[in-house]
Amino acid sequence: MNTPMKSNLVKGLLGLLVAGITATAAEPKKVLVVTTTLEFRHSSIPTAEKILAKLADKTQVFTVDYARVEPNDPEFQDPITKKTDKKKVDAAIAKVLAEKMSPEALKNYDAIIFANTTGNLPLPDKEAFLAWLKSGKAFIGMHSCTDTFHGWPAYIEMLGGEFQTHHAQAGVECMNMDAAHPANAKLGKSWVINQEEIYLMKNYAKDQCREVLTLDKHPNDKTPGSYPISWCKSYGAGRVFYTSLGHREDIWDDETPANYQRLNPVEVSRAYQRHILGGIKWAMGLEGDQVKP
Repeated sequence: MNTPMKSNLVKGLLGLLVAGITATAAEPKKVLVVTTTLEFRHSSIPTAEKILAKLADKTQVFTVDYARVEPNDPEFQDPITKKTDKKKVDAAIAKVLAEKMSPEALKNYDAIIFANTTGNLPLPDKEAFLAWLKSGKAFIGMHSCTDTFHGWPAYIEMLGGEFQTHHAQAGVECMNMDAAHPANAKLGKSWVINQEEIYLMKNYAKDQCREVLTLDKHPNDKTPGSYPISWCKSYGAGRVFYTSLGHREDIWDDETPANYQRLNPVEVSRAYQRHILGGIKWAMGLEGDQVKP
């Protein structure tokens, strides 16, 4: 074979290799959205599921699968009393988590989102879940994600903080602590939210976290201070992003739900969607740099 033919063959093979690498790199990340609850269940959960699917469809950079159980489904209602059979609901939650979050099933996902989860969820293997994340995967939590697994110190350490309490919903001005973070795109120096349930935290590991949003005063009594709203951190080779926002439907949805009194304008909802999308992309390593507490 003469030199020009060899050169063309090499170029062709390199072209196929580059094309293959590019195609692989462009494949959407696989995200599991967990919305199961054993304690308080937010009415905004169906809205959260809808918006996360919308963001996945719009960006095409990730796909969503769900670990969900809706307690109000007819299958869980007593045919006579019409009340929810909690034992059936709990059994269904255990089943879906066993299917979606077993050590083997975790291999199917690049990221897991806990969207408004609560309670001590029956994960099939807690240590395998943390090991999966440490290996270089992503974890994203919204709102009551910090009101989950209060009795599991390793989870709280991974997340970086824990829900302590909240008071009446309030209007707040969130301080943009990291304008370069993808979750803060287009927010400016601060972000005003008309109405939201604001969490106060305990066990917040500020020295291990990169602050994304904070309040400079208490949401209710306006006492000056530093009150974390959103942060990110590393966990082994994995990445963690959390935002405490996401209680209300009109925080999530820029379309007004039926029979719902909107207190936040659609601009707030669109900003929130950019906020969580930036957090998801950052956690999956698609945008932004490494954690610098």
